[in-house]
Amino acid sequence: MAPQLAWIGLGNMGRGMCKNLVEKGELDRPLIIFNRTRKRAEELSNNLPSGKSKVADSVEDAISASDIIFTCVGDDKAIEETVETVVKGNVKGKLFVDCSTVHPDTTNTLAKTLNDNGMYFVACPVFGAPAMADAGQLICVLAGPSSQVERVKPYTKGVMGKAFIDFSDQPQSKATHLKIIGNTFILSMVETLSEGHTLAEKSGLGVENLQQFIEIMFPGPYTAYSKRLSSGDYYKRESPLFAADLARKDVKHALHLAKESGTRMKAVEVADGHLADVQKEMGSKGDIAGIYGAVRQESGLKFEN
Repeated sequence: MAPQLAWIGLGNMGRGMCKNLVEKGELDRPLIIFNRTRKRAEELSNNLPSGKSKVADSVEDAISASDIIFTCVGDDKAIEETVETVVKGNVKGKLFVDCSTVHPDTTNTLAKTLNDNGMYFVACPVFGAPAMADAGQLICVLAGPSSQVERVKPYTKGVMGKAFIDFSDQPQSKATHLKIIGNTFILSMVETLSEGHTLAEKSGLGVENLQQFIEIMFPGPYTAYSKRLSSGDYYKRESPLFAADLARKDVKHALHLAKESGTRMKAVEVADGHLADVQKEMGSKGDIAGIYGAVRQESGLKFEN
């Protein structure tokens, strides 16, 4: 019999990952889902195939009935609070899989807490935007004991993701370490695109001409983000795809890692300054793509294109 799965955390990424677990994960029992805002869990469950999911009343209820528990929450504090609640119950022998983007030190602390309470732990942060989560095209980074990583793999490639990076038998923190550094690549990409779009507009090349070059030369994430900038999606959205608040959390972790290792990430520091401007302009609605608006303002243009 397949294990009973539970999912905790239904943000922009978690909803799509749950959908694919239900639709492609070959579960023989309903996926148990929990979110602090119950309405979001109920809405997701109602949109999934009938009888394939059920909403838990609490974290404790979700954990007690499950063998493998997936989590995907917004920040270090949220996952620490979740784990504090989890280990209060009878959890010996259960497998905890965290997909959150957190500092490697946080992951190390989680590993100790979970292991001390008899749980297994696999870190599984993911690369990809919410649209990739919906489409099951994420890249999953797996770290932890090989025997437990093997239990998680069937839910990654072909279900939630298009591929996985295997750090079996390495500390779980290696996965989140890679995730933090990897996210700086995304941040730097958005910064580069924002500066390029602004220069193309102000110098007379034209954004449309630049877009043609980007689509041919850099298909994939560069093209997707470039279109978000040129279309005005970076300021028109009701809710962010990659919130500036969360991006700055990742930046803080990356700069901490850099300082500890005696290195400097100047490009990330510049982008972080622009993210701070996005927060001032848009508050909680600010998206990482809003860096474009900040660069525009810096160059004498309006935030909105």
